[in-house]
Amino acid sequence: MLFVQNFPFMTILLTLICAVVTSVLSGRNARRLTIMMLSVVTVMTAAVMVYTLSTGDSYVYMMGHFPAPWGNEIRVGVLETTMMMVFCVVILFSFLGGMLPSIREIERSKYNIYCILVDLLFLALQALVYTNDLFTAYVFIEINTLAAAGLVMMRQKGRNLVAGVRYMIMNLLGSSLFLFGIVLLYSITGHLLMENIRESVAVLVETGEYKVPLTIVVALITVGLALKSALYPFEKWLPGAYSNATPSVAAMLSSLVSKGYIFLLIKVYVRVIGFDVICSMGVLDVLFIFGLMGMIMGSVSAVRAKTTRMMVAYSSVAQIGYIFTALGLRSEIGIVCALWHMAAHAATKSMLFISCAEMDDACGGTHLRKNLRGAFYHSPLLALAFSLGAINLTGIPLLSVFMTKVTLVQAAIDVGGRHMGLVLGTVAISTLLNAVYFLGTAVNLFTPTKEGDEVLPPTVRKNRYTVVGLIGLIALNLVMGVLSQPILTALAEGLTRFA
Repeated sequence: MLFVQNFPFMTILLTLICAVVTSVLSGRNARRLTIMMLSVVTVMTAAVMVYTLSTGDSYVYMMGHFPAPWGNEIRVGVLETTMMMVFCVVILFSFLGGMLPSIREIERSKYNIYCILVDLLFLALQALVYTNDLFTAYVFIEINTLAAAGLVMMRQKGRNLVAGVRYMIMNLLGSSLFLFGIVLLYSITGHLLMENIRESVAVLVETGEYKVPLTIVVALITVGLALKSALYPFEKWLPGAYSNATPSVAAMLSSLVSKGYIFLLIKVYVRVIGFDVICSMGVLDVLFIFGLMGMIMGSVSAVRAKTTRMMVAYSSVAQIGYIFTALGLRSEIGIVCALWHMAAHAATKSMLFISCAEMDDACGGTHLRKNLRGAFYHSPLLALAFSLGAINLTGIPLLSVFMTKVTLVQAAIDVGGRHMGLVLGTVAISTLLNAVYFLGTAVNLFTPTKEGDEVLPPTVRKNRYTVVGLIGLIALNLVMGVLSQPILTALAEGLTRFA
């Protein structure tokens, strides 16, 4: 085994060690250690991605070198490393971009706890992407849930506490459903490693045994992860959690946490149960309908939102709808579209949350969209970053989300029938609604204030960390737009070796 093949396990171990060491450090040193860890893991992940892209193969890393069923495994391939690379860059620049607000809004004595929770969140995300064991996935789902809820409540204000408790309750409900599904699946297959379960499920499908229990397993896992991913109509906990958290926390939660759950769901469908079996059960038709509803209802709620943070939060519901609609098309190109949009949305939404929160401060601490008039003249970089994210999620050509919509429409045309008409109509309506709330807000940023308009002085000026974070996220979005076709090709090729 080449040395670079050890990097995924080493990054998981490094993140865990960093979380432990951070607990005994001061806030400043904890922050420095977390930045250092995120940077090192990003470099190591880039090395593994280059290796998997050059070889085109995937490999299994046995922790402790004990084979199944006693040992535990992680699996590394093109899909895992590509998604993990995007996640690493997003969490690094989100942490940097929202650093000053987090220092200002979190008690100094609790800042190292904030860094611990970020480390644990990142640890769980890596494990969900790489794990080849369903029970290990459940363990890190719970770690992810607790870390995310703790991050929401770090500001210690009434709304944050309520949002954090609601986040935890709804997500623990989803975790419980996922656990019930795993227990039932283990009882009928006797395995927890994904490849072993896949072989047992293939035998069961061929013989016709345990057809009803297997259907219940898929339903429990799907509903559990859909609830945790905020698929409509399970999204009620999302707006409060995202809009009341600190900018960096909102950026990380909206961009990464839900995507980790969806990536795990795709692993269950493709690698554990088998995508052909999933298609025969009809569960994807249900996801397709709820995905379409989410695209519309999330956008409608965003149009009605009065604050920029709530608008951006509700737009996440619509974007999650795009991902589940693509999955519901029951085709390989639909899965590729879902994977691509997970990465595109992660890069874009993190930039939007960082920029809109900082823009509120640059315009006198306002939270209302209508008070952002002329924000470009207060802070050009923040306005440009927000506008780039706005036109991207609207679907302007040459940017990443445009490729999502093109690929989604292409997948719907390939499927044909009612799916094609529903997708074409819903994408058109959603795009129009996106233009109303995103482009309308972006235009307002560049509109000069009129004589007599109330202009509030900036409450906080941007700092070098905000600049570095936003420039990094802007660069990531532009690179993904320019290199969208090669990345889509890599995802398609990686999917063929994902099962």
